[in-house]
Amino acid sequence: MRTLFFLKTCNTCIRIQKELNLPATIELRELKSKPITAHELEALVTRSGSYESLFNRRSKLYTSMGLKHEVLQEKDYRHYILDHYSFLKRPVLVIDDKIYIGNSKNEIEGALNHLSKL
Repeated sequence: MRTLFFLKTCNTCIRIQKELNLPATIELRELKSKPITAHELEALVTRSGSYESLFNRRSKLYTSMGLKHEVLQEKDYRHYILDHYSFLKRPVLVIDDKIYIGNSKNEIEGALNHLSKL
């Protein structure tokens, strides 16, 4: 799998996409128009190690649903990510067996380093 999961309405996702200057071999996957499937999510979890690592706690829904006051389990994270695109931390870049999640400086630098070796 070589895919960038992002939102076209997210300025950070667009900025990072431009910064990465992705080759044509990377599929661009806009999450709002084509939500992640259970099969794809399982593939991401295999690489990341947990649903929690893919879960976006900055989502407006996270706050409005009062989820910060609940103790969530892995099955809950999975449910919410599949239920609404905004619960998937973004962007998520998958290059073969490697995954880069979110917009932290370390993740972006790791992705840039990996892409330079392709």
